[in-house]
Amino acid sequence: MRILMLGLDAAGKTTILYRLKLSEVVTTIPTVGFNVETVEYRNINFTVWDVGGQDKIRKLWRHYYQGTDGLIFVVDSSDRDRINDAKEELQHMLGEPEMENAVLLVLANKQDLPNAMSASDIMKALELQKMQHRKWFIQATSAPTGDGLYEGLDWLSRALCSK
Repeated sequence: MRILMLGLDAAGKTTILYRLKLSEVVTTIPTVGFNVETVEYRNINFTVWDVGGQDKIRKLWRHYYQGTDGLIFVVDSSDRDRINDAKEELQHMLGEPEMENAVLLVLANKQDLPNAMSASDIMKALELQKMQHRKWFIQATSAPTGDGLYEGLDWLSRALCSK
C-alpha cells in the first residue's frame, strides 16, 4: 500500500514516521524533499512517503499523488494560527484527480502540548464532516509518546483492506 504523509511544516510527520518505523523518538530537522520508509503493521506493508511541508515544497506535493492508496494528513494541534492554511492545503490536495480514491487519516498531533485543539475542533476547522464521498477518520496523537498512532493505523489498515 502506498501511503502519503503530508501536512504543514513542523506538524510532526517525520517524528511520526520514525516512531512507527523504529518505535523510538529520533531528533529531526525540517525535511527538505522526502523520507520514505516501509512500515509493517498487522501484516500490511505500508510504503510511507513523508514529504516536507514548508511553503515552497508544498507545490511539489502533487508529484507524489499518483498511486496513493491512503493519505495521512498531520496537523499540529497547537498551531491555531495556521489551521486555515492546513484546511486549504488539504482541500486543494483532495480535489486532485489522482487523490479521488485515497482514504484519509488525519492525525491531530501534539495533543501533549498546552492549548492543543481537540480532534473534534480540528475536524470542524478542516470541515471533514462535509466529506461525504471519501472514507476519513481523525485521531488525536502525540508522536513522542506514540499515543493514538496505532489506533490511527488500525483504522487505516481496515479502510484500505475494505477498499
